[in-house]
Amino acid sequence: MAYQVLIITSDATDAKSLENVLSQSEDGAFDIEWVTCLSDGLERLRAGDIDAILVDLFLSDSQGIATFDQLFAVVPQTPILALHATDNHMLAKETMQRGAQGHLSKDYFSNSLVPHSLRNIIQRKAVEESLFIERTRAEITLNSISDAVISTDMAGNIDYLNTAAENMTGWLKEEARGYPIREVMRIINSETYNPVSNPVELVLQQDKPMTLAADSILIRRDGNEVAIEDSAAPIHDSNGRIRGAVIVFHDVTPARAIVAKMAYLAQHDSLTNLPNRALLNDRITQAIELAKRRGTYLALLFLDLDNFKHINDSLGHSTGDKLLQSIAQDLSTCVRSSDTVSRLGGDEFVILLTQDKHAQDAALTADKILTVLAKPHTIAEHVLYITTSIGISVYPADGQDPETLIKNADIAMYHAKERGRNNYQFFKNDMNLRAFERLAIETHLRYALMRQEFVLYYQPKVNLDSGKITGAEALLRWKHPEWGLVLPDRFVQIAEDCGLIVPIGRWVLREACAQAKRWEAAGLKLGSIAVNISALEFRFKDFVAGVQLILNETGLDPCHLQLEITESVLMRDVESSNLILQQLKNMGIQLAVDDFGTGYSSLSYLHQFSIDILKIDQSFVRDISCDNGIIASAVIAMGASLKQLVIAEGVEKQDQLAFLKTQHCEEGQGYFFSRPIIAEQFAQLLTTGQCGKQENQGSNDGYRSATIE
Repeated sequence: MAYQVLIITSDATDAKSLENVLSQSEDGAFDIEWVTCLSDGLERLRAGDIDAILVDLFLSDSQGIATFDQLFAVVPQTPILALHATDNHMLAKETMQRGAQGHLSKDYFSNSLVPHSLRNIIQRKAVEESLFIERTRAEITLNSISDAVISTDMAGNIDYLNTAAENMTGWLKEEARGYPIREVMRIINSETYNPVSNPVELVLQQDKPMTLAADSILIRRDGNEVAIEDSAAPIHDSNGRIRGAVIVFHDVTPARAIVAKMAYLAQHDSLTNLPNRALLNDRITQAIELAKRRGTYLALLFLDLDNFKHINDSLGHSTGDKLLQSIAQDLSTCVRSSDTVSRLGGDEFVILLTQDKHAQDAALTADKILTVLAKPHTIAEHVLYITTSIGISVYPADGQDPETLIKNADIAMYHAKERGRNNYQFFKNDMNLRAFERLAIETHLRYALMRQEFVLYYQPKVNLDSGKITGAEALLRWKHPEWGLVLPDRFVQIAEDCGLIVPIGRWVLREACAQAKRWEAAGLKLGSIAVNISALEFRFKDFVAGVQLILNETGLDPCHLQLEITESVLMRDVESSNLILQQLKNMGIQLAVDDFGTGYSSLSYLHQFSIDILKIDQSFVRDISCDNGIIASAVIAMGASLKQLVIAEGVEKQDQLAFLKTQHCEEGQGYFFSRPIIAEQFAQLLTTGQCGKQENQGSNDGYRSATIE
């Protein structure tokens, strides 16, 4: 390839001499162009493709060093050689200082070495330009990446920082150049805050790649901290000798934050931020080891919220979640900082109590929890009441490991539910037998509906003055093929816990309505059929629609249907309860408050509800002989003032009946009149319209079984 050479001189002899010597090149490497003035030369250079310039500094339109300066300003990357007379040697040197690649005396124009020297100059400049491009490309690349890059010489002094390194350290490249890397890049341990050796220093000492210690923190120039990870390596020359080192590092603060958050989420409940089962197990394990060394106790409280599912079903999961968050905060106020409140999921919480000197100390915390949770919770304009059942297991008596302690506390919690809820029970070994029985009942219960094992019994309601039957209450029984007749006390709570109570309740309502319609078709007069509605049914989202569907299917007139709901169920969410009751009332259904007097309703709320009937709880009827029937009298009077029918439950003795009649209680039901009986037997009672006197036959094994709640 021939090189393009531009000669700028007004001396034709000089131009001819240079053309001759360059044309004598053995490989014919030069194509010569000649102009006589600077302006022509500049015009040619702007057209490009010139590899070297030979210029006489004294031209017709430019004189001296100014000639070179104008050329260099236009083509700074093109090699320029100044042509000079022998006596202008100093001027030629000045051009070298300003960027010329060389100079040539007129005495040597015909020297055979001129072509060789010019070729070398052109090639050297090409190499320099290539290196410049590579260096520029590398610098652009380094400044474009997010990783910080710092290089040093053999003394560990900085000679380069890329843009990312400037941003991360707070040092500009020009400011940092020449400073020891330990000053620009101060590193400490994130836990101890002790200084950490910069890996560059180790690289320079050992001539091998190094990495930064884990959990390292970079202290920026402004004092802020940045978590970093890095790698450092030696820089070698062409002979393999170490000439410096380079360190590449990046900010891992966001990544570490994500890792920390993931670790937190792996051990905490996302809704309440309480420790989850994994973290709880770890803390129980640690607490057991500590209790072993100190000879102390620890206790686990297993909490299950009573009837929480009703709130979720009726008000939605958003309200339920907010209630759980409120409860989590309340539980945290009931324990010490050394204790752990955790959420296992759903409405289950476990509390670890440590450092107790006596096992019974857990009872104090349980009492406090019951008191605190009994207060109303205001969630999304709803005033909600919630209680909890608590099971307690104690180390070492009830278990030697987390799994056993949690399992036994869970068993004790179910025992608390069976004892009426809103209480606590300590684990006892015989509870295991009850737990196995519970599991067996749950397993068989799942097939009971499909196998048509349920049956309804009926107990008459009687006008106390006339003795005439005014209606019947449908009572659920389970006729198990192996266990025989199973009363609701043994299976209703389990049905609620495993989610079967709603379909069972719908079956009860449908069968009761259908039976009432069959009696009606047979010409038997029955004022009303009463069905007890459980809390879960009442709060179920399709409850009202389900009642309407059953009435349509069976053809029963709504005025002959009585739905009994306990006051505690109504008061869990007064606003929602009032809406449901009004919808039922609009359908023509009679509404009764069951177990009245045992809940926590107020007269103002009771007056708001669309209630037709108050049922005096059997415990107040039973106490008539003991306390002169003060409470029973008050309820009867209240019902009269509110123009509500009052029915006394659990009438078993003559003196109870006599007292109720003197207080003008309209209706009653109980063993004094009849035990719960099957439909065929009840039909025989309806033929006469009255119940004969029934002798008291001991405990009431059937009456309370009416309640499905």
